[in-house]
Amino acid sequence: MSTSADAAIRTLLLLMPRLVGRAKRTPPPPELAPLNLAPRHLSLLSYLLLDGALGVNELAARLEVAPTTVSLMVGDLSRKGVLLRREDDTDRRRTIVSIAPEHHAAIDGWLGRSAAAWRVALEPLTADQRELLVSTLLTFEKALG
Repeated sequence: MSTSADAAIRTLLLLMPRLVGRAKRTPPPPELAPLNLAPRHLSLLSYLLLDGALGVNELAARLEVAPTTVSLMVGDLSRKGVLLRREDDTDRRRTIVSIAPEHHAAIDGWLGRSAAAWRVALEPLTADQRELLVSTLLTFEKALG
């Protein structure tokens, strides 16, 4: 199937608002609703959900923010009981962050649906096709800015 650029743009102009609207209508679990989580918190929680416990510097690199920014977010969410912080047994200067066990199921039920939907969409693609899709979305984001 060969889709012209104009036809693809028309489809995406209809699709993107629906995707954003659906994401906005997916409320956080009741126990997290009072926290007023920002998109950056969702990204942090998503990494911890998908990859397990990570160091602050690893999270900062993935989120493309300074380690101090991640430390502030982690500090806030750990005081609220959502995240756990512990020292790395092999390097006491390194802080390891994980989702608190009592919140893991709720966060998985909330954010895991999107990850599962992306998996359904992406797994049939080749690695090159996935790379092209991600690159295209990043280019679109940059062009908007």
